[in-house]
Amino acid sequence: MDPTIRPSHPSPRGGRGRRRHARTAATALACAVALLAAGCSGGSDRPTSGRSSSGPQGGEASQAQESYPGLPDELGRQRLSWATCQAPTPLQGTSPEGAPGEEWECATLTVPLDWDAPEGETIPIALIRERTTAPEADRIGSLVFNFGGPGGSGVATLPPAAEEYGELRAGGYDLVSFDPRGVGESAGVVCLDDAATDAQNQELTGVPDTPEEEALSERQDEEYIAACEANSGELLPHVTTANTARDMDLLRHVLGDERLNYFGISYGTKLGAVYAHLFPGNVGHTVLDGVVDPDPDQVAQTTLQTEGFQLALDHYLAHCAQQDGAECPTGSDPEAGNQELAGLLAGLEESPLPTSDPDGRKLTSLIALTAVAAALYSPDTWDYLTLGLQEAVWSGTGDTLLYLADLYTGRDAQGRYSNQNAANNAINCADDPSGMSPEEATAHEDELTGISPVFGEYMAATLTGCEGWPVSASETERPAYEARDAASPLLLVATTGDPATPYEGAARMQEAIGGPGVAPLLSFDGEGHSAYTSGDACVTGVVNAHLLTGEVPEDGRAC
Repeated sequence: MDPTIRPSHPSPRGGRGRRRHARTAATALACAVALLAAGCSGGSDRPTSGRSSSGPQGGEASQAQESYPGLPDELGRQRLSWATCQAPTPLQGTSPEGAPGEEWECATLTVPLDWDAPEGETIPIALIRERTTAPEADRIGSLVFNFGGPGGSGVATLPPAAEEYGELRAGGYDLVSFDPRGVGESAGVVCLDDAATDAQNQELTGVPDTPEEEALSERQDEEYIAACEANSGELLPHVTTANTARDMDLLRHVLGDERLNYFGISYGTKLGAVYAHLFPGNVGHTVLDGVVDPDPDQVAQTTLQTEGFQLALDHYLAHCAQQDGAECPTGSDPEAGNQELAGLLAGLEESPLPTSDPDGRKLTSLIALTAVAAALYSPDTWDYLTLGLQEAVWSGTGDTLLYLADLYTGRDAQGRYSNQNAANNAINCADDPSGMSPEEATAHEDELTGISPVFGEYMAATLTGCEGWPVSASETERPAYEARDAASPLLLVATTGDPATPYEGAARMQEAIGGPGVAPLLSFDGEGHSAYTSGDACVTGVVNAHLLTGEVPEDGRAC
């Protein structure tokens, strides 16, 4: 799972919402690796005009032919009007490339705001699709993606990532994704505006450790929560993972698919497991890659993730020392490199580095930590981290690290933030509004710092959870994962060097779902967050066989 560290300054993704010096760093960069390595782009606004396109069975639009249990027919039998996609909006995460190509179609699904009151208010769910290139006779159906977070826009993420899934498209799948409720253009949660977000990010440079900094953090907490409540208060209790799973089943129904074929990554694995629990008879071919840890114990989860990020950092430091020699800014000794990096971050709390940012932003400790965490998601981005550290250590400037942090937190070149931070907080706190007091969290700081001198202090801060969030425990629906009656096995994929969703969590999710017979585990001995896009032929072959033919690998298979 992905805890958070500060507004726009998270460490991992997909975790719990956190108190301000933790909470506002929430986030969900659905395609962190693609963003950092190649510039994640694409996406769409909800279309208001454009070329109409055929639905799954032909015609200008697709419509469910049968009613959906418990819903009025205007929802259960609604029509999807697919049209040319527009460019992604600031809430989704703008793209310098603009709109995706003509092969992409967008539509809007309407769902109940409150699934317990389906006759009441509704909200829109933004959709995107690329049709299969296979002949109609070989078409399997739709393959629905969630790329993680929570808070990542599937509409903005799928187009730049689609090449990675080309064999699945050619094999008979329409590639489909969506902005989950509360995300992007699906009634996106809105909290602070862009200027206020920048101001808070610059104002508090590190984890508060003085009375003055604690007071500042508390004030920022109050400002942030008040903004969320003022702008999105009615929505906040309804953005649970369970409600998104219900939206996803309605999407399956309206698309005309008997079962949901699904590919979930990072937080998307949690969503997929919750879906299987709620709709076991509707589970189709499913892959959960980068499996989150379902353990409800905050301390255990935070400890595991601290270990995961430290492991990835150790691997990076060894690579830097070996590959770059004298050019490695953290030196030739990986162990000493940890202390060098921790020292850099400590120095940035007192003296942030200048950058060439037109808005005058400086590189603070929390922004630099965000950049380090972002670059650890994939070994393909390690060279960017080396460049950024060279600038910071040797030149006293912070441009590259600021750039990496902006990519990770969804800030575009015009200073506009996507809503992934706000959505991450809202979804995590709707799922579980609990947390520790700052004093209780501080008690774990020494233990976590012993695990990681770089991440430990910040990870301890995340333990304060959702303190003060305007959703009560009585309004939440905590995720449940048991799915022993699933109509099809759920293939779990876990990477041994994954920093954000450490490998050990996959075994606990397997047990929570129902064991190896329901959720076999494929292990990938490698680096990075998620395995399918690593380029490993073994992983790709096993996953493609499962999705295209239903072949189920033996539990414990390793690549």
